[in-house]
Formats: sequence, C-alpha cells, structure tokens
Amino acid sequence: MPLDDILLEAEEAMDKAVDHLHQELRGIRTGRASPALVENVRVDYYGSPTDLKSIAAITIPEPTQILIRPFSPQDAAAIKKAIDESNLGLNPMIEDKQVRLNLPPMSTERRKQMAAQVKDLGERTKVSLRNTRRDANKHIDAEEKESLLTEDDAKHGKEEVQKLIDEREAKVTENVKHKTDEVMEV
Repeated sequence: MPLDDILLEAEEAMDKAVDHLHQELRGIRTGRASPALVENVRVDYYGSPTDLKSIAAITIPEPTQILIRPFSPQDAAAIKKAIDESNLGLNPMIEDKQVRLNLPPMSTERRKQMAAQVKDLGERTKVSLRNTRRDANKHIDAEEKESLLTEDDAKHGKEEVQKLIDEREAKVTENVKHKTDEVMEV
C-alpha cells in the first residue's frame, strides 16, 4: 500500500473518532435543554429500534424544557418508555399526544459526574487515535520491510502520522474542555 494511502486511511479513521466524540458530547446534558439530549434515544418503533429524531419533531419551548411531537400520535407511549429506559435522569410526561420533558437543575454532584463522563469520552477517543497511529505505523514498517518504502520515506511517514494524531488530540482536548466548562456552568 503506498504511503499516501496509509496516511489517508489513518487520517480518515482519526477524523471519524473525533466526529464520534463530537456526537457523543452533544448528548451530554448541560444546564440547558438541547434536542441532542434525546435525538439518539432508541425507540421501539414497530419492532425495530429507531432513533427518536426519525419518528418525532423535537423542540425547545423553554430553556429547561424539551417538547417531543411524534409524527404518529400513538407513538407517544413508546417514546416515553424509551426515555425512561435511557437512564438520562429525565421524567417524561405525556400530554396532548406529545411528550414533555422538564429538565431539573443539576446538582453540583451530578455536574461533577457529567464532567467525569466527558473526560472519559475524551480519553477513549484518544485511545482510539493512538490505536490508529499504531496500525498506520505497522503498515509503514511492513512496507519498509518489503522494500516498498525507503528508510527515509518510512521515517517521514511516521512523522506525518504523528502530526495527524497531535492535531486530533488537540481537538479532542479542546472539545472536552469546552464541554466540561459548559457542564460545570451554573
């Protein structure tokens, strides 16, 4: 595999890991209501698990409220059940064929738990990035061993992989810090 392909593959894998972290962080509760809190809750929809955002409109009528309007009114009970089972710590109420979620203020202890969860997600993403680096470096070593890459090209390739991971780890650290600050804000 040419060096450019190895680097491109590593870059794509690292970008996917960072994007996944971004999506996960959107679902972490802060002091304000956000559709991202519930949009990926899996609802049993006619026997198959479906994301909530696919079967309902999610709006924020007030800063501490989420209103979920199912496209089919009879799905409100299934949505309520899915939110109850999701361990989000929210108490859904069905009213007028829609589901309303009131977000209670988070305690300091709960904020610290959420901040720890954010940090854990960041660490898992960094591990994923490092695994990608290890795999890319193995590919480069294998190419060098088979004399498809010169020693200088292999060294240059490993430096490029390290640059890629340094950039992505900086993004992860920045995202984690931003989300932690958001969670701890009262």
